Amino acid sequence: MNDATSHFSKIFIRYFIDILPELMNYVMNSVLMEKKMNKSGNNINFVSAVSIGIGTMVGAGIFALLGEAGSITGSATWISFFIGGLIALISGYSFGKLGARYPSAGGIIEYLGQSYGTGVFTGAMGVMMYIGAIVSIALVAKAFGAYALSMMPDGTNYMWETIFAVAIIIFFVIVNLNGAKGMARIETAIVGLKLVALAVIAVAGLFYVSPERLAVSTYPPVANIFYSLAITFFAYEGFRVITNAAEDMDNPAKTLPRAIMSSIGIVMVLYILIAIVVFGTLPLPEIIQAKDYALAEAAKPVFGSFGFHIVAITALIATASSINANLYGVTNITYQLAKNGELPNAFSKPIMHSKEGLVISGIFIIFLAVFLNLGEIAVLGSISVLIIHFFTHIGHLKLLKETKASLWMVVLACFVTLGAIAMALLYESKHSPHIVTMIIMFLLGSFLIEIALRTFLQKKIVLRINGNGFCIKFMMK
Repeated sequence: MNDATSHFSKIFIRYFIDILPELMNYVMNSVLMEKKMNKSGNNINFVSAVSIGIGTMVGAGIFALLGEAGSITGSATWISFFIGGLIALISGYSFGKLGARYPSAGGIIEYLGQSYGTGVFTGAMGVMMYIGAIVSIALVAKAFGAYALSMMPDGTNYMWETIFAVAIIIFFVIVNLNGAKGMARIETAIVGLKLVALAVIAVAGLFYVSPERLAVSTYPPVANIFYSLAITFFAYEGFRVITNAAEDMDNPAKTLPRAIMSSIGIVMVLYILIAIVVFGTLPLPEIIQAKDYALAEAAKPVFGSFGFHIVAITALIATASSINANLYGVTNITYQLAKNGELPNAFSKPIMHSKEGLVISGIFIIFLAVFLNLGEIAVLGSISVLIIHFFTHIGHLKLLKETKASLWMVVLACFVTLGAIAMALLYESKHSPHIVTMIIMFLLGSFLIEIALRTFLQKKIVLRINGNGFCIKFMMK
């Protein structure tokens, strides 16, 4: 390490440690302020919406899935993140147009209902989305637990990973019970902290990149890049959570599309830089061996052992904020499903400033975090989410006159998501055929659950937004 960079590293670490207490103090003061204000109404502005999107995306994506993607694409991982980001931008365009026309707390659930009607198919996709969201949060919680465990003394019982995962879920369930605006203010503070840390690490790490590690000659077959797109797209997938905040925006038609595209663009640049630094400073075998904390391992050549701990702390903050933002989205999903008759009424009952669905979902997430191995479920979740996105874009084609979206952009969204699904299934059929079986079971299970809910609860979906774009009262049939 040369003297200039060493000096820079020491300054960064000292600065990081100095400002951390102040930022945490700001977060706590924000919570107290929101309790005093106790307002209702439209609370999410453009900056808060972008913060929600970034907070949701920059979680498990870069910290837990970087090594997983690298095991497929190697030194070309940055290209996979670039293409995955393009898919997210194209998909985000479609979602932004839908959200601007149908600003509903249920987000994608509302779009499916508007496109396909209120039959079994829409209900099954809603159930699939809910389960996928629960699995995603459990995955991020596991990543939080893994990074927390990495900072414990050698020989610490592995059970602490699960304890940390459960603790962070409980904490943010309580935080989200205070309502949307308190969540948004906390996201703004946390997102600022982790973006500063990751940006400095990415920029400083560029000085240590070995170009030969990123040479084209080291790339795997081109097909591998496309095989990994489901994983890298999954790192961006959290942008859809912004659509769940549409009802809390003063002007969703203007704010929502801009917030989606801006948050994806910012995260895309960050992911590419991080991928270049990690795979340009470490040998691939070391990355795969430390794939659960590859980013922290890559900080060692830049900042030494202190860097490892700084990145681990940043990972804890990033995954925590991702859980926070995703819980907000899940609350709205369960609220919409329950009000539409797709889940028991308990999910929509108010508790404090949120819904009972938040507490029930939190219990499900804890169950998954405690009892399931989420390595393969991460792949299952990514493919499942792509399937839902694909059908949402197909449905959007029916609503083009309403949304005023570009036909070619929506068609392109259909094409790229279908392509990512096909490549992922092809790869898994060769390397992990049971994943394909699980996908099929996941789909069938969602339809069976939907049919059972309709049979035993005798309820039908009633859409939240009417033909003129206004919210309508819910009717349980």
